Amino acid sequence: MKQTITKLTMLMLAGIFLLSAAGCTAATTTTAATVSPTSAIAANQPNVMPMRGGAAGSSTFTSVAPTYSDLAYATLSAAQKLDLYIPTTGSGPFPVVVMVHGGGFIMGDKADGTGLAGVDQLLAAGYAVASINYRLSGEATYPAQIFDAKAAVRFLRANAEKYKLNPDKFGAWGASAGGNLVSLLGTTCGVAELEGAELGNADQSSCVQAVVDWFGPIDFLKMQAQLTEAGCSASTDDASSPESKLIGAAIQTVPDLVAKSNPMNFITADDAPFFIENGTADCNIPPVQNKNLAEALSAVLGAEKVTYVSLDGAGHGGSQFEAAENLALVIAFLDKNLK
Repeated sequence: MKQTITKLTMLMLAGIFLLSAAGCTAATTTTAATVSPTSAIAANQPNVMPMRGGAAGSSTFTSVAPTYSDLAYATLSAAQKLDLYIPTTGSGPFPVVVMVHGGGFIMGDKADGTGLAGVDQLLAAGYAVASINYRLSGEATYPAQIFDAKAAVRFLRANAEKYKLNPDKFGAWGASAGGNLVSLLGTTCGVAELEGAELGNADQSSCVQAVVDWFGPIDFLKMQAQLTEAGCSASTDDASSPESKLIGAAIQTVPDLVAKSNPMNFITADDAPFFIENGTADCNIPPVQNKNLAEALSAVLGAEKVTYVSLDGAGHGGSQFEAAENLALVIAFLDKNLK
């Protein structure tokens, strides 16, 4: 069983802040199996996700209705529901991708997959897709959010036969706040204190076999300094920040609790393969957050299990992430590890 390392770090705002991209340094990143998408993804779109507190959603999230809507994966909160999309061709059992929306842990919804894209592409490639809601910070503080994500995975595995799912082939894909949660899913398999087993299906595994992290916050305690160094506005240490609201206190005052939200503190050699992607002009989540995660994973898992993509000029989500060429990279990674 993995041991918790009580050092710095935390989940971060998840994805919904439009701090000005002006002055944000475009960091060039290399690590592991670094991929450069084609020039067709070259448009410079800095931080396109909405301001903190604003409405959010990706128009490209899906063009079809869920096969099953509002499935309750636990009963403690009305938020503990998921939408399940099943391919219309093929007989299954289908590999599953659990999609976890962004929104700074303060907002976002499974129906719009805040910050995400690619459901249509996943379905066409033969994947079932489960888009989950989880308790937001206004309802419950951390670790409720990772408890919910793990409970959703256990529910799906327990009902795999009913929904024609392959219980041995689970992936997780998240953006911004969701990127943090899927990274935790990928590194905390077997960590009892983050399991939330009381939410149900405790006899099932919450492990995943592949992780796609889009610009997720990783190390909360370093965020403000990193953003300032990049020339971006930053107030992540404030008691009113999304990070602090998630934790329930100003993050710098509770470093041991914040440490439990940092995926890097749980890395072991049996972790899932990762595909990690950020934009170089992101002034919400500094690119170095994901670069550091990729390097830490590569050092333990081996570079062949970690793909790191840095989109030149891209901000906090947007068209470069949603471009067909970029989504094809994600699907190829999932095919390699889930088929």
